[in-house]
Amino acid sequence: MRVGPYLRAGLGLGLDMSSPTRLRRLIDLPGVAALEHTALMKPSAQEPESRAQFPEIDACSLALFGLTADDAEAVPRPADWDDVERRPVAEQVRAFEAEGWDVTDNKRRPLRMFHQLNQQLWLALRGVAGSLPFQADDDGSTSLESKLAREAALFRRR
Repeated sequence: MRVGPYLRAGLGLGLDMSSPTRLRRLIDLPGVAALEHTALMKPSAQEPESRAQFPEIDACSLALFGLTADDAEAVPRPADWDDVERRPVAEQVRAFEAEGWDVTDNKRRPLRMFHQLNQQLWLALRGVAGSLPFQADDDGSTSLESKLAREAALFRRR
């Protein structure tokens, strides 16, 4: 069977058909999209200093990772900890992707609530404190469908 150049290139949608690795998207976790909407409507919610004014941030973090941002700050780091949570955002985004997590929105920009959730995710990801949210085994069709839906939405906006 002959395959055209668009199929070979993943239909031109940026799909990497050869890569079996699927990134877990932080925004797809329960409550994170609502926090993003809050941060869009009230930009001060993005700032770690204003966390007390938005109790839904701690509630979401506790439900997802088992610890709040304040708890995460208080956790003693192992001796070989590399302070990854203090690195520039772009560097952290790449590091999260290397660990299997996508912490960006549909336009590939870091989430607005990134600074409210990055420490908890790093600690849980590295097994220092907290836990990662449960992920059911996936046959891949759901993530492909959601990827196609996102790409179609982006296409319609153009």
